[in-house]
Amino acid sequence: MKSTKVYISLIYFFGALGGLLFGYDTGVISGALLYIREDMGLSPFLEGLVVSGVLIGALIGAAFCGRFADRYGRKKAIIWLGVLFTIGAVGTGLAKGIGILLLFRIELGIAVGGASALVPLYLSEMAPAAVRGRVASLNTVMNAFGMLMAYLVNFVFSSSGRWDLMLILAVIPSFILMIGMFFMPESPRWLLQKKSESEARRILLLSRNTEMADMEIRSMKEVESKERVPLSALFSSEVRTVLFIGIGIAVFQQVIGTNTIIYYTPTILENAGFGAAGAIAGTIGIGSINVIFTIIGLLLIDMIGRRNLMLIGNVGMSAALCVLGVGTLFFNAPEWLLLACLCLFMTAYSASWGMVVWVVLAEIFPLKIRGTALGAASTCLWLANIAVSLSFPLLLHKIGTGALFLMYGVIGVLAFLFVYRYVPETKGKTLEEIERDITNKNTRLFSKRGIST
Repeated sequence: MKSTKVYISLIYFFGALGGLLFGYDTGVISGALLYIREDMGLSPFLEGLVVSGVLIGALIGAAFCGRFADRYGRKKAIIWLGVLFTIGAVGTGLAKGIGILLLFRIELGIAVGGASALVPLYLSEMAPAAVRGRVASLNTVMNAFGMLMAYLVNFVFSSSGRWDLMLILAVIPSFILMIGMFFMPESPRWLLQKKSESEARRILLLSRNTEMADMEIRSMKEVESKERVPLSALFSSEVRTVLFIGIGIAVFQQVIGTNTIIYYTPTILENAGFGAAGAIAGTIGIGSINVIFTIIGLLLIDMIGRRNLMLIGNVGMSAALCVLGVGTLFFNAPEWLLLACLCLFMTAYSASWGMVVWVVLAEIFPLKIRGTALGAASTCLWLANIAVSLSFPLLLHKIGTGALFLMYGVIGVLAFLFVYRYVPETKGKTLEEIERDITNKNTRLFSKRGIST
């Protein structure tokens, strides 16, 4: 029994390790870029390409990884992500020219985009319903740890300027992921769909009793008995409303201004009057808050529910952005208020939207097209990420900090209304129960509001 529990813990650990690499590879470039710029003589345009290369690759990875996972399995897909992460870490660390660096940044982004979709999917399909929220949230916890690790590594090598070591150190967790996943089981839901019921039952019995395993097998077979559908099913009446909800929360997670805090904290703080050292310390502080409150959110998600946690977190996020915007725009807010608002935003985001969105996306889509639908939602998320990241410097220059953050605060209010009206609660339900319930409930809701389904 003890060995089984250890094995289950290893399953969850290796499944979530892709999240750590996701966080590290998106966070490390903020410090490395300072030295890459000097060594390679980058223009502002090329700097932007180096930063956004991962986002461009992530868009590709999110778009195609779902179909790969549906066809070949979640386990094999994550192993290949480990391969891509390893190649990307070595390639970027050893790059001698801007062209090679950009090539491997995009290749690394494919792994990041794939991890953003497949890690929560694998974890949610492996975990029992009672703890699925906490288990799937491990992805975001590891993401936060990875980002904080990147900030600390940047600080350690800042005196030597060894940007190559900053980038190449990601090879350690990527190699562990690649090797470790060979010894992990395949998703029971994919096994039932593609292999056999006996294999699926064997995996379910690792973390469920016989009665729970039998119930989930019956539920999965009931769902699986429906006629198989092509890719066009994403736009069918059965899936369309759920896809609308998934894409909605994915896009709102980005356009509320999240990545302006994650990617541009040093810029924001420097513009407010902080020195370079203070801006770097602020980045580490924001990263630490991200880790702490992501863990708190993990403890809360199966207690108060996904929907409630998103609504509560959204109040804190929107309040922080609006106070920041109004205070800066009309009252020349002091530096301490700016830093306090940034911390409040990160606190609320880390404990709610930063974690819950990935959990909900992994739960709401029908089994037969779950990987593809999750890939579609993740693609829209990365498109929104790119749009926000590229537009922030221009908007900051054109309209200023106050108006920009007030705009994000208004978007936050719209996000709150979207969740309140359309997002269902999935706490404590099996994935099959969610699939049976969600379409009917939201079809009735959309019909009342005159939206075609």
